Amino acid sequence: MKNNFLKVQEVISEIGKVVVGQDMMIKRLLMGLFTNGHILLEGVPGLAKTLTVNTLAKVLKLDFNRIQFTPDLLPSDVIGTMIYNQKKSSFEVKKGPVFSNVILADEINRSPAKVQSALLESMQEKQVTIGENTFALDTPFLVLATQNPIDQEGTYPLPEAQRDRFMMKLNIDYPSKDEELLIMRRMSDLNSTTKIKAVLSKRDITSIKKSINDIKISESVEKYIVQIVFASRNPSSFNLDNIKDYLSFGASPRASINLSLAGKANAFMNNRDYVTPDDIKEVANDVLNHRIILNFEAEVDGVTTTDLVSQILEKVEVNS
Repeated sequence: MKNNFLKVQEVISEIGKVVVGQDMMIKRLLMGLFTNGHILLEGVPGLAKTLTVNTLAKVLKLDFNRIQFTPDLLPSDVIGTMIYNQKKSSFEVKKGPVFSNVILADEINRSPAKVQSALLESMQEKQVTIGENTFALDTPFLVLATQNPIDQEGTYPLPEAQRDRFMMKLNIDYPSKDEELLIMRRMSDLNSTTKIKAVLSKRDITSIKKSINDIKISESVEKYIVQIVFASRNPSSFNLDNIKDYLSFGASPRASINLSLAGKANAFMNNRDYVTPDDIKEVANDVLNHRIILNFEAEVDGVTTTDLVSQILEKVEVNS
């Protein structure tokens, strides 16, 4: 496990040569890769979302494709289509960019629902059907989708059921003053050339996945996870009457599964072979914030899912 931990630290170091700050985003992207969990990145333009994913792909010895989602994109532009071969007088399959290890779905909320669904079905089933043929996608298969906030112009918000397929949703914030100063200096140097090296291979990723899978999670921590998820569905049972009026729906069972996986991955990132309640607390907001559905009253009062998750974590206790 220690050797795998050191390799991951090397990956983080290599990405840091290009990307300033955003340590949390980098670690969460790696956690998704190692647990087969897709990641949704949300933030205003210019916060290095695309740069981070591009750099991550270069550090990994994996096939990578970037799909720029636009209003005129078609499902066949994502998954592929049948084309007619005049020489053979028959139809042939032309695979789309989804056939890769790492997919950057850039500005996924710029395309209509049919195109979004074409990608999200591939994420869920790990396979693609083109014509009468079904093709299994390669392993690992990771979708890193970026989107602008839904109040920006020209966007098609992802439906709740489709957002639920992402393991985590990361809300990317602005850099600090010191980080922005460093970004300005680095990006305004036209003579600067930063070289990064590929660090992880498919074999390394498989080994890291095994290390994470072997991390121990006690029954008390497992029950703690379930309690957190149930508190989002039945807040009154946990003395959370102050938040029930803001909820339309609580988190789905996928939340419990992904909290467990993310907790293990977080323990690995901290070089531990066991999960603590603090591991769960650290990833809870990223796993839950897109799964808890707020009502109109919450919007009027300016209440966010982050506010609700914080209150849930304050109330729910770990029972030994």
